[in-house]
Amino acid sequence: MKLDVIKLDGKKAGSVDLGEDIFGLDPRADILHRVVRWQRNKAQQGTHKVKTRSETSYSTKKIYRQKGTGGARHGDRNAPIFRKGGIYKGPTPRSHAHDLPKKFRKLGLCHALSAKVKEGNLVVLDAATAEGKTGALAKQIRDLGWKRALVIDGTEVNDGFARAAANIDGLDVLPSMGANVYDILKRDTLVITKAGLEALEARLK
Repeated sequence: MKLDVIKLDGKKAGSVDLGEDIFGLDPRADILHRVVRWQRNKAQQGTHKVKTRSETSYSTKKIYRQKGTGGARHGDRNAPIFRKGGIYKGPTPRSHAHDLPKKFRKLGLCHALSAKVKEGNLVVLDAATAEGKTGALAKQIRDLGWKRALVIDGTEVNDGFARAAANIDGLDVLPSMGANVYDILKRDTLVITKAGLEALEARLK
């Protein structure tokens, strides 16, 4: 599969061959859903916490005698049945992460890349370099028509480009090792540099 390579000024800079095993798959929503769910669950903090009856600040004194009152039997005011008492079986700090095989995660990334190719929203960039001027880069992005874009570079992102892109709304920049299904699907346009393509193909082979 051939795709044109462009520069930031919009001019053509040749073409590249994309591997069918990575960019030519028929995207499956069930695979993408499972990988995104694994990502988001792993990122969830899980620090929500409630107080149990042993942690609330009431006295532990028995509130009234056991028998003869005509009411229910109670020990202290910390019981879950009382207002401001402890919470029964409430949330405690835990990890929401679950396992997903490495092969499946790699397959999910291939399907995400293939989905962008099928939509016609994959752009191959010659190189992502800039002098650190946000205004100049913002104009180039505007001229190219990228509104919500993710730029994937090689093993390292160019410092000047990263600085220039930091304050541009709707533009994310990641090194090739940071490429993931959630970020790819979240943005309308996926931009991969030639160095990023080589790194991704080496990673997914």
